[in-house]
Amino acid sequence: MLNMGQQKNYIAYLRQSTMKQEISGLGVEAQREIIQNYLKERKPVAEYIETESGRKSDRPKLTEALEVCRKTGSILIVAKLDRLSRNVAFTSKLLESDVEIVFCDFPEANKLVLHIISSIAEYEAGLISQRTKQSLRAKKARGCRLGKSENLLSRLPQAVENSNRTNRQKALDNPNNKRAVALLK
Repeated sequence: MLNMGQQKNYIAYLRQSTMKQEISGLGVEAQREIIQNYLKERKPVAEYIETESGRKSDRPKLTEALEVCRKTGSILIVAKLDRLSRNVAFTSKLLESDVEIVFCDFPEANKLVLHIISSIAEYEAGLISQRTKQSLRAKKARGCRLGKSENLLSRLPQAVENSNRTNRQKALDNPNNKRAVALLK
């Protein structure tokens, strides 16, 4: 039980969708700034950062943050509703949970408004998915190889070896190189 005048602690949850956002840090930094502006002089007691799609509900860091909120009676603070989720059912489940959640972009919003905004976020996620798929189809049609850079990096040593072998063979087959070798003998 809280004493009169005692303030609850906040636990920050920050989500980014892609590794690219993780590397740049811009998504997380912007969210951190929004949260800090909302809290003014206070600081969150903990911060959980996750790189995961807003459409997915399997979020280990969010689960951990919610568990800590339950144990400590803290409030989960999120910069924007769409950073928590872009899935109406998942958002609804979270809003019905036993953890108080504050969204910096809609701090006074009631559940009805949050459900409407969540529906818009889910719709937007669908549009983003469609645009991404169209873009990837167009790239593939132009002959670009698609895939994650991690997958390309795993094949890098073999590609370097193949390139070196090809360059070595071209050097051996080059008539000018053959004449130069003959002169040196």
